[in-house]
Amino acid sequence: MITLTYEGGTVLADKELPYSIYDPRVKMYRAKGMFYRKIRESLIDKEYEDRCLELPELGELKLKHPPLRDYQKEAIEAWLVDKWGTVVLPTGAGKTLVGLKITEMLNVPTLIITPTLELVSQWERNVKEGFGYEPGVYTGEVKNIKGITITTYASAYLSADYLGNKFLLAVFDEVHHLPSPSYSQIGELLLAPYRLGLTATFEREDGLHEYASEIAGGVVYRADLKELSGKHLAPFEIKRIYVDLDHDEREEYQKHWKKYTSYLKKANIKGENLLEQLIRLSGRSKEAREALLARMYARRIAFGSRAKYRVLSELLMKHRGEKIIIFTEQNEQVYEISKRFLVPFITHETKKREREYVLDSFRNGTYTVIATSKVLNEGVDVPDASVGIILGGSGSKREYVQRLGRILRKSSKDKRAVLYEVISRTAEIGTARKRGRGI
Repeated sequence: MITLTYEGGTVLADKELPYSIYDPRVKMYRAKGMFYRKIRESLIDKEYEDRCLELPELGELKLKHPPLRDYQKEAIEAWLVDKWGTVVLPTGAGKTLVGLKITEMLNVPTLIITPTLELVSQWERNVKEGFGYEPGVYTGEVKNIKGITITTYASAYLSADYLGNKFLLAVFDEVHHLPSPSYSQIGELLLAPYRLGLTATFEREDGLHEYASEIAGGVVYRADLKELSGKHLAPFEIKRIYVDLDHDEREEYQKHWKKYTSYLKKANIKGENLLEQLIRLSGRSKEAREALLARMYARRIAFGSRAKYRVLSELLMKHRGEKIIIFTEQNEQVYEISKRFLVPFITHETKKREREYVLDSFRNGTYTVIATSKVLNEGVDVPDASVGIILGGSGSKREYVQRLGRILRKSSKDKRAVLYEVISRTAEIGTARKRGRGI
């Protein structure tokens, strides 16, 4: 008889098993929780006792939902083959409904993990409305475990060993966050034999999505923007508006940009990851630190040029009365936009209560314009937002797709979405070209 027990995110056994190594401290074999399913499968013809799980109660789930779209049915069918894997759908295409339907079909204790508190609130609302069930919430403020529990990656990381044996299904919302060096431990320490990843952008520029495939499952279904635009998502248009820096801005920009590029040449810094290389050198070189600051000042001028504000003023007038989200790269510019145009903002520094108030007011139409930096790339569900304005951003395709996705949810048959990129005629042109490649 083999006995399995749970300890701190690991499975302990009194005999050697696949994926286990001997731990002399406890004189038992130990394996990461993520291998629990495979260990169980290896014991199918053997006598064993499993003492690992401590599952919360969960009654019968019945989901009230609109008819599933064809691609949602296909995604669910593809996932059910192995009950382990990632579904990639554009923002606004109903990833949450896919997750809720799978939760209903398995009807087992489920942990839903999200990157932000806004998404915790959205999942909580969707679970309540969909199942008529009050889920547990496990965050820094509230620690309530129930048959369906919603948490953040940060909270799950801090309590992965405690949460590890309490759920059979793990839903990783925005699963591209999971393989980061710390959050990956969540996937490693959970026993959950069934795992669903949800995202609009699975691939990571650092290549770590390959590890996400190991701990949450690789892509089992994918649909892209072009496939769903028009029928299931609002048809959209991308308009790029190029602006010149004013004369004094141009002189200042060129001074800082030349200092930055001259140092790159002098230090022979080449390749894809210029910034990472420069940051590493800045820890021991004053000249590298100055080059890094010069780059920051130059980008600040390019992103916040007076011409961009003139264009923004024109666009706000043109789309007056429509729901508009303004995206920037830097918080300082968010605050400047808020002050100049008297619009509410949300950054990572905004307190939870204020965030909720601003988002609720945006949803109900009290506010029709909102300014943000990166914090709303994920986590805002506003079906009637139809205009996005990017005043500054990185070269990340994921960030670009996420921002575009904020305005693509269909609220009516006639809805058309438009995404404006306001781009300074500087090195920002290359950044914009990189992020928009293939869209």
